[in-house]
Amino acid sequence: MGGGGTRPWLGTPRLRTGTPLPLLLPALVGLVFLVLPLLALLVRAPWRSLPDQLTSVAVWQALRLSLITATAATAVALVLGVPLAWLLARARFPGRRLVRALVTLPLVLPPVVGGVALLLALGRNGIVGRWLDSAFGVTLPFTTAGVVVAEAFVAMPFLVISVEGTLRAADPRYEEAAATLGASRFTAFRRVTLPMVAPGVAAGAVLAWARALGEFGATITFAGNFPGRTQTMPLSVYLALQSDPAAAIALSLVLLAVSIAVLAGLRDRWMAAS
Repeated sequence: MGGGGTRPWLGTPRLRTGTPLPLLLPALVGLVFLVLPLLALLVRAPWRSLPDQLTSVAVWQALRLSLITATAATAVALVLGVPLAWLLARARFPGRRLVRALVTLPLVLPPVVGGVALLLALGRNGIVGRWLDSAFGVTLPFTTAGVVVAEAFVAMPFLVISVEGTLRAADPRYEEAAATLGASRFTAFRRVTLPMVAPGVAAGAVLAWARALGEFGATITFAGNFPGRTQTMPLSVYLALQSDPAAAIALSLVLLAVSIAVLAGLRDRWMAAS
């Protein structure tokens, strides 16, 4: 009794710090499964002819169109997605959970199904597309603008989720303090909230841009595959794989490099979250 109190760790088995073999083997197999295809892409890449492949007219058209449309789709996602994220994070209204579920639905919806849905909504005979065509002469399917719409549809949920999470983590008392000083809700959002959540907005924008750059299913369904007009990099990879595998590998390397750049750009945010 006089030994200075009980020692709860005495008589209990010591936790082992080593990884159990039944967990280690599947983990290694999973790692190989994910990394091996990427290594194969690097090994089989036509490094000597890569500059010629990337400077060809068809590849350059696909690269240029992809960069333009992905950037435009990200801009659309920012204009529409940031207010939507604020609504989900700050406002209280009936059916908010349903709205959040609908916003995140494109994340799990097959992209081809998304393209079909866009056709039914914005096509020439669609619910809204018919009115756009008759009233303004605007036709979105099989145009460059249609590519932007398809990419924004699948990419915007990434931005909304990122910004909403950042808004929920931000202290709302700063907005309340701004309101007590006479600022309107919009002024408080623009001058106080938006600077606080800027890192989350930037991270969401990068994710949305990368997702838009790699979009395939909704784009080919809603906008088609016309060189110079709607043929983005993923579509060009698919087409080149049938006739020119070297060009397909070259474009795939570009997409891989973009993905690595996105991971590098977001590493600080992920490491801070962990």
